[in-house]
Amino acid sequence: MDLVFSSTRELAAAIRDRKISAVEALDAHLAEIDRHNEAVNAVVTLDREGARARAKKADEAQARGDALGPLHGVPFTLKDTHETLGMKTTVGFPPFADYVARKDSPVVLRLKAAGGVLVGKTNVATMLGDWQSNNPLFGRTSNPWDVSRTAGGSSGGAAAALCVGMTPFEIGTDMQDSIRLPAAFCGVYGLKPTEHRVSLAGAFPDPAGAPRSVRLMSCIGPLARNVEDMALILGIIAGPDGSDTDLAPVPV
Repeated sequence: MDLVFSSTRELAAAIRDRKISAVEALDAHLAEIDRHNEAVNAVVTLDREGARARAKKADEAQARGDALGPLHGVPFTLKDTHETLGMKTTVGFPPFADYVARKDSPVVLRLKAAGGVLVGKTNVATMLGDWQSNNPLFGRTSNPWDVSRTAGGSSGGAAAALCVGMTPFEIGTDMQDSIRLPAAFCGVYGLKPTEHRVSLAGAFPDPAGAPRSVRLMSCIGPLARNVEDMALILGIIAGPDGSDTDLAPVPV
């Protein structure tokens, strides 16, 4: 089994069926980060030891016969705009270089509750304000197909990491093509959902005080290497959770 380029669904099924362990899945993706990140600069924060501890706990939970979520043991990275407990969220902006949220955003909580193993954060445009992913903290993310070219933005690190097998799925944000453009540039799939499908709470910088028009345009959505995985991830992160009163209580 190709642990790196299998779909999220296939990887989760292999872990659930004990064909592979969560630690083995993690190690395969960490190896791809080590192999490619110097060239493409996609992953900017890496919690190697924390991820390994979480993967071991996932394997222990399975051995005990605990109930397993749809992402049990699956490693993943996140765009560096989602607030994460114990991990920096910088949006590529020097004043936020050491910002660590006091809690996970609702999207992150749902991914973790589904069993996902958070590995690290991926590069963005400074304050998400460009169609390439370049900032003073981490520099520029390159396109994996041609490192002389851009991976797009502002979710360029997410798309590039997904393209080369550093993660089986990603979570981006999109107001003006910030998911869709990098996905197209890097040859993966990206979805900007309908507004009010996914909670914007904990998407840093917080859009809560932004004009209504901006909130209508701002969305959180999945990136993946196939449409089925995008549907899986959207089904996990979408829906009301009490943190965002704009969310509609309707099925995905």
